[in-house]
Amino acid sequence: MLRFRLEPTKEQEQTLFRTFYLCRKLYNQALEERIRSYREKGISIRYTDQQNHLPAWKREHPEYKEVHSQVLQNVLQRLDQAFVNFFEKRARFPKFKNKFMFRSITYPQARDTYFHENTVYLPKIGGVRMMAHQPFDAASVKMINVKFHDGQWYVNLTYVTEAAASLTEIQNAVGMDLGLLALIATSDGEFFENPKWLQKSEKRLKRKQRQLSRKKKGSKNREKAKHELQGVHDHVANQRKDHLHKVSRSLVDRYALICMEDLPVKEMMKNHRLAKSIANAGWGRLTAYIEYKAKFAGKRVIKVPPHHTSQLCSSGCGTMVKKDLSVRIHHCPTCGLAIDRDVNAAINILHRGLEILQPVS
Repeated sequence: MLRFRLEPTKEQEQTLFRTFYLCRKLYNQALEERIRSYREKGISIRYTDQQNHLPAWKREHPEYKEVHSQVLQNVLQRLDQAFVNFFEKRARFPKFKNKFMFRSITYPQARDTYFHENTVYLPKIGGVRMMAHQPFDAASVKMINVKFHDGQWYVNLTYVTEAAASLTEIQNAVGMDLGLLALIATSDGEFFENPKWLQKSEKRLKRKQRQLSRKKKGSKNREKAKHELQGVHDHVANQRKDHLHKVSRSLVDRYALICMEDLPVKEMMKNHRLAKSIANAGWGRLTAYIEYKAKFAGKRVIKVPPHHTSQLCSSGCGTMVKKDLSVRIHHCPTCGLAIDRDVNAAINILHRGLEILQPVS
């Protein structure tokens, strides 16, 4: 699932709030009908019954025609799912919604014609400006969800880029978070060290560099010193490659599905404060090793959007916990989860990977 900011016009914003109001009205009306039918007649009403009754409700309440039919049907699906969750003891009995409890709408059957450059077309709303910070395949988008949260508008795009995950992949999947302290933290709580080969060899490299600078240009001794310096660089590179091969082999051998962040490593290398550390860790080479080993072994690698993986609580409570890089433990004030920040990120990465393979609303 991808999430982008929306920037509706004031008129579009008013229409969206009006749509929320009408959807909430339908939800409460449908809930009241279910309760009344069971109390008075002992008859349980299901989604298909209310879906078939929707045209009659539109005649009784012409204002419902302001809302796209798919959105109205999804409202009834939400209510039906609330009852399913109640009967399966996953939630309490459905409640009537107030205006603060209904702040999203869903178009369950998206079309690629809904997207054009940085605009998403929302039926009955119009073309809304979308801050798409990364490319996506419009033809793969299956569902559009529009949400108002903390004074901001967002669009969530549920899409399919891969075939559905097999049961083996789901049961044998891992999320991995790349780092600089630990090279990798996994969703299983495992850490792969970052040996920092370059730092370990810095004294030797500086010594060889000084020796080279003292040699006369064009002399045999300078050529010899140059080869010795290059030999140290080659040794560091070989140590790094060997370690990355071992780490990638360990992951591919043990997991059928590996989920990782789709990081713009080349862009991140432009940050002079991080470039040396990222290059020494070998992020780009490591992900390449994992991908080609997985392909050869018939395993799968999924890359997911990297935003907020460290801040979002992985318990499922949905809380965003902002923290500085120096804070190594994720403490959630909502659900009480206390976990290593990198493991928390890895779990979120795994969740996003599974959502891509098995889209959920």
